[in-house]
Amino acid sequence: MDRITGVMMSLLTGQVCGGEPPLPALTADEAAHLYALSKTYDLAHLAGSALLHRSLLPDGPLRAAFEKQVLLAVYRCETQGSDLAQLDTLLTHGQIPFLPLKGSVLRQYYPQPWMRTSCDIDALVHPADLDRAVALLCENGFTIGEKSTHDVALTAPAGSHIELHYDLIEDGMVNDAAAVLRRVWDTAVPHGDSTLRYDMPDDLFYFYHMAHMAKHFVSTGGCGIRPLLDVWVLTHRIPFDRRSRDRLLTEGGLSAFAQQAELLSEVWFGGAAPTAVTDQMTSYILRGGLYGSMENRITVQQQKQGGKLRYAASRIFLPYDTLKHHYPVLEQHRWLTPLMEVRRWGKLVFCGGLKRSVRELRCNSATPRQQASETQSLLSVLNL
Repeated sequence: MDRITGVMMSLLTGQVCGGEPPLPALTADEAAHLYALSKTYDLAHLAGSALLHRSLLPDGPLRAAFEKQVLLAVYRCETQGSDLAQLDTLLTHGQIPFLPLKGSVLRQYYPQPWMRTSCDIDALVHPADLDRAVALLCENGFTIGEKSTHDVALTAPAGSHIELHYDLIEDGMVNDAAAVLRRVWDTAVPHGDSTLRYDMPDDLFYFYHMAHMAKHFVSTGGCGIRPLLDVWVLTHRIPFDRRSRDRLLTEGGLSAFAQQAELLSEVWFGGAAPTAVTDQMTSYILRGGLYGSMENRITVQQQKQGGKLRYAASRIFLPYDTLKHHYPVLEQHRWLTPLMEVRRWGKLVFCGGLKRSVRELRCNSATPRQQASETQSLLSVLNL
């Protein structure tokens, strides 16, 4: 971790975890670098708030830029809160049970709700209620986007991006996580006096957080810094039953990953001594940026597929379980799989995906052997 990244981590620690860790003096260029770096990870509002609180930003463009990020975070929080309330009202009126996820739940545990930013509002509905929920929202001014393997994208009238989930994680994506999360509605508890809005119990919410982080770790090439800050908050700011959490993590095959993620959160935000594994995780996560990088993702998938050639083949010929989500007709007519593969190739050539695919295959062939070996070792330790 370089010097400016260390300063950013200290600022995050002071804002969210408490205290005022000592900070070195920064030159103007270093302060500008700090702004750019923290903005890359969607954490400029926290870094800026800490600097402003400690009167470390003189008047000028950089101070104005940090102040803008703080105001944007507050605005985003207020807008998402209003849009979540509208979602609650509409789904309740439609007699559709739902369960808020991720940042909508996590922000209540931060010192101030606006400190925990998120790019969208996530909520879960029963698969059987999905079409009805989407239709109801569209009738009330929401616009629909793409449907993925686990959610439907929508945009609220006020502009918030909504991810309406009908599944929490795909089968086989992260060890046995899907089997554990499939019980979400069996363990959900009513939110206050509501009969249609639900919450996860703490142990399942924590498990889902780890599973979602692990999914990004392996499928998109990184998870960013924010989920590790969430881990610190979830292990320090709320009461919990350690045995209950551990039981689910063991059942889902995520104990090793969770153990190292918790340790990494303590290294970054709690002053714990780093280890060889946390150093590897730090390099991987920071290299991946906010949501992961193509380089990281390809390096991981090479190890999971068994080498560069097998990975390249897996990208040219998508497995049926992946392809069926792009072409739902395959659920009833699996024999159409070869035709849908050809159709997909046509879309890549004529719909703008060819350059991206070529770039991905080039990245696949250029992955350094040492990086591949280190990634394989890390995945083994994390049991991913």
